[in-house]
Amino acid sequence: MILFFSGTGNSQYAARIIAEKTNDEIVSINTLLKQKTPKTLHSPSKPYIFVCPTYAWQIPHVVKDFIEATDFTGNNECYLIMTCGGFTANAVGHFHRLCDKKGLVLKGFAEIIMPDNYIFMTNGMEKEIARQIVQKATVQINEIADIIKNETAFPDFIPNRKIMSGIINGIFYSLFIKAKGFHTNEKCIGCGKCVQLCPLNNIEMHNNKPCWNKKCTHCMACISSCPTGAIEYRKKTQGKIRYYLETP
Repeated sequence: MILFFSGTGNSQYAARIIAEKTNDEIVSINTLLKQKTPKTLHSPSKPYIFVCPTYAWQIPHVVKDFIEATDFTGNNECYLIMTCGGFTANAVGHFHRLCDKKGLVLKGFAEIIMPDNYIFMTNGMEKEIARQIVQKATVQINEIADIIKNETAFPDFIPNRKIMSGIINGIFYSLFIKAKGFHTNEKCIGCGKCVQLCPLNNIEMHNNKPCWNKKCTHCMACISSCPTGAIEYRKKTQGKIRYYLETP
């Protein structure tokens, strides 16, 4: 069973390629979170494959909370595939401890460089550059899928800059991961796509305009998928290129 969490499409893209090559079931964690179901997942023979982005050098806290709240029955083996704009530091070390807590056996880990979507702190990425990065990543994703399918060993991964996944992660979340600051400009057409995509049900429509509550994970789904580019975060995103990878 392939379980993916994705804000702007990178991890969904990777998960779908792996699912197709391994002929495995694919499940959206976004949808499970949005529907608040289920509490138990069952994979009778195949390992669980978690695919998610890197948030402040760890798996997203919402994914960690989801795993902690879910019972995984059947096969107790798993893989972790993380998409990232740079590096994952010691995310795998923290995930390993989570596996121990849940009775899961981590069989392999890989990080995949994908276009960076965190435009609060970057300038965004030109479409051609993003396309080239995705093209290169696709080769790696297919290689990972073959490893999983053939049940061979993953390449060794040596964590680095471990402090980034520890103390820095906690500081980053406490200082920056907030919903306050999201707003729309005159381009908003009230389509509600942001409401539909928000995995935490954090956005509601009032007077045909989206309003953000306090529960946010900065997945970038709302701001990056807006068809008119109407959503901004304070003044940090004005004029910046949005990135959203559509998956067929």
